[in-house]
Amino acid sequence: MSTHHTGALPANPETATLEGKNKVLGFWLFLGAEVVLFGCLFATYIALRNSVPDGPTAQEIFKLKTVGWSTFILLTSSLTSVFAIIAMHRNKLGQLLGWLVVTVLFGLSFLGLEIYEFVEYVHEGHKFTTSAFSTSFYTLVGFHGAHVAFGICWITLLVLQGLKKGLTIVTAPKFYVAALYWHFIDLVWVFIFTVVYLMGKVGQ
Repeated sequence: MSTHHTGALPANPETATLEGKNKVLGFWLFLGAEVVLFGCLFATYIALRNSVPDGPTAQEIFKLKTVGWSTFILLTSSLTSVFAIIAMHRNKLGQLLGWLVVTVLFGLSFLGLEIYEFVEYVHEGHKFTTSAFSTSFYTLVGFHGAHVAFGICWITLLVLQGLKKGLTIVTAPKFYVAALYWHFIDLVWVFIFTVVYLMGKVGQ
C-alpha cells in the first residue's frame, strides 16, 4: 500500500476548515441522539430480562467464552482506529489506510462471532419470539451488530476514497468522525457485555 501523502497538512486537519469543524460538531450531536436510542433499548431489556416463562434464561444460554473473544476483538479494533488517527495526524496516508483496513477486518471477525452466537442460541430454543427476554435481547444486541456492519461499510468506502483522493483537509474530517463512530460502538458493546452478559450470567 502506498505511503505517500497529499501535500503538507495542519496539525489537526479534521478541524482545519469551518466545514470540518461543523462536521465534527454535528457528529457529536448525532452521537448524543444515538446515546438516547441505545438508552431506551437498554431500559427495555432490563425491564424484560426476567420475563422468560416460555424459554431459556440468560444463565442457561449465554457462553462467556465466545462473548469474551468478541469483546477482545472489538476493543482491539478500537485501538487500531486510534493508530489510524495518529497516522492521519502524522500525514501518513499509507499507515492511516492500513490501520483502517485492520479495523474493518476485526469488525468482520466480531460480526462472524455474533452470527455464530445467535445461531447457537436459536438451536437451543432461544428464538426472537420465544419470550419477552429473547425479543429484547435480540433487539438490543442485533441493533448494535447492525451499527457495526454500517461502520464496516462506511470505513471501507473511506479507504477507497482515501486511495483515490488522498489525505486532505477535506477527507480528514471524514476519517476522524468515522473513528469517533467506531469508538462509540465499542463503548456501547462494553455496556452490553456488562449489563446483558455478565449480569445475565450471574442472575442479577
